[in-house]
Amino acid sequence: MFVLPAYSAPDFMQECFVNAPEIRTAVCEEDGLAPEYFHSTSMFPEYFHHDGTWVLAEESRMDCCVIFNGNSFAVTEPRRLKKGDIVVLGREEDGSEGIYVHAGGFPEKERSGDVFAFRQRRSRETAFSRDYDRFVELLRYEKDHGNIVWVMGPACSFDYDSRRSFAWLIENGYVNGLLAGNALATHDLEAAHLHTALGQDIYTGISAPLGHYNHLDVINRVRASGSVRDFVIDHDLHDGIMASCVRHEVPFVLAGSIRDDGPLPDVITDTRKAQDAMRDIIRRATTVVCLATQLHTIASGNMTPSFRVVNGIVRPLYIYCVDISEFVTNKLHDRGTLSAVSITANVQDFAVITARNLGMQ
Repeated sequence: MFVLPAYSAPDFMQECFVNAPEIRTAVCEEDGLAPEYFHSTSMFPEYFHHDGTWVLAEESRMDCCVIFNGNSFAVTEPRRLKKGDIVVLGREEDGSEGIYVHAGGFPEKERSGDVFAFRQRRSRETAFSRDYDRFVELLRYEKDHGNIVWVMGPACSFDYDSRRSFAWLIENGYVNGLLAGNALATHDLEAAHLHTALGQDIYTGISAPLGHYNHLDVINRVRASGSVRDFVIDHDLHDGIMASCVRHEVPFVLAGSIRDDGPLPDVITDTRKAQDAMRDIIRRATTVVCLATQLHTIASGNMTPSFRVVNGIVRPLYIYCVDISEFVTNKLHDRGTLSAVSITANVQDFAVITARNLGMQ
């Protein structure tokens, strides 16, 4: 049975906190231009000393500015600053400038007490059985108490079983939001409409005659319908990832890239608008699961804190990174998303195993 770990808040009665200076601020003099020596946030809980009290900035994320609103602190991207905003200053995070970053709020994972031990880094040789069990327990908990956002590359759309499995997860309440790109949606809709992905049968892998036109035809037909939702309805599609999102009203954001074919009409090609739309989905998440998409994984990880405040209680925010490439899972850690759990696996198998462990027949 999954139990949410209790948050251990800092003891602000300690002398170092009681005698700490209060925050310094400066007024933003131009839209999108932060004052010199602005404070940049991390993924951890951050407290700010004001009027004798240490206040938590409840919705934080990496590489953002902090706006002081009189009694509360709002975290925002520097590009969203407005002239007149009061911005927190300070680079020290130990309380000496009225800012405290609390990295030890949740108990550490179990680990051996030995200084030397084999296979401490997670790789293709790591045993992931317990990770799967914990992940399934977490999803069962989050279905009733949290919000689960999935970040997906196109790999899951290329296989019959993985599409069926992920559709099952959507239909049974284990998906509250989806972040992806043009390719995932295009090839999943191609599979639902023509039973191919990039022209290959999603079950047999056999290439269809002139199959390389299939995804382009699908994009064209979606554009004719006007949106993914309208295409699903117009063509009475019921299987796969996108059709399940549409029919179960699961919000999705498709962020574009330079190499996109088409793209689909739902794809957001303005990077700032795409970031804002992704943030709207991420800000509700308590668990984020990233499947085989390096750039979307890093982007999502960088806008996701290690915690969430729910009904006044600080709880951990879980991030999973699943990829067959160790480089990708390590890259997320290299970019600073230290709380991510990495699983080296084929994401098609991962989707199937997860759904079956949750009860899919």
